[in-house]
Amino acid sequence: MTFELAAHNWMRPEPLEVTLQRLSRLGYSGIEIMAEPTRYDPAEVRPLLEKNRIRCWGGVSIMLASRDLIHGDKYIRIGAIEYLKDSITLVHELGGEIMTIVPSEVGKVVAMADPEVEWSWAVEGLKRVADHARSCGVRIALEPLNRFETNFLNRHDQALTLAEHIGEDIGVCLDAFHINIEEADPLQAIRNTGSKLFDFHIADTNRRAPGEGHWDWAKLLQTLKDVGYNGMLTTEFVVPMDRSPLAGAREESGTEASAEELKFIRDHGSDLMSDAEYSIHFENCIKHIRASEAAEVGA
Repeated sequence: MTFELAAHNWMRPEPLEVTLQRLSRLGYSGIEIMAEPTRYDPAEVRPLLEKNRIRCWGGVSIMLASRDLIHGDKYIRIGAIEYLKDSITLVHELGGEIMTIVPSEVGKVVAMADPEVEWSWAVEGLKRVADHARSCGVRIALEPLNRFETNFLNRHDQALTLAEHIGEDIGVCLDAFHINIEEADPLQAIRNTGSKLFDFHIADTNRRAPGEGHWDWAKLLQTLKDVGYNGMLTTEFVVPMDRSPLAGAREESGTEASAEELKFIRDHGSDLMSDAEYSIHFENCIKHIRASEAAEVGA
């Protein structure tokens, strides 16, 4: 079995067609589109997907200060529910299967209420979101992040517990970067998640593209196969910007971002990259995954 590769598109703001052309040229099969339902019109996106022979695997929530299922402000929680429902509709209309959800604002690490209260807010909100997902035929995957990006879900067992409280059809998304930080045994976390693993994000131990850190990708990919995971692997590298003299001269990015987009990217330790630099990491990723699959087969 050879995994199909997809990619997120939030790491470099650019026209969607530029992203899709790059993915098609480098051998990717899908996109896990950033969930911005007011930005993407399915009637415009579908022809771009078809033209570039890229499938919408799903979507990923972009959780900002105004989108938080466990926020202390009731109306922000309500807004987050409606945002996630609209995002699921977008995924459905693009033919996607998965909606990966981070329940709370990315970067928020200070609680706004007691654990029991926050948990009840998350369950209440996600049950409403899940009802809509079922009506659209889209599966929900809850994603734990590392402790420096959220204080809510950090490990697979927490995500599995939250999934159980919402419904038996709710699953989990694991990310190679995050589980490397938070799990005592990252591969065992994959095994424990088992059939509830609905989505898997790939970045190396330093959050660069696979092959640019020290993950044993042949072993990781074999573990995914062992548990029966047959979904796409979604690339989500975030390359840190070297601001020391070692970086040398940098190419102009050739792209622009809104203040909100730029903050989200910079909060992840990155910045705007040029098309050429960004493309190199995508190429490195798919080459390393294919080489790791070949090494695993030959072992």
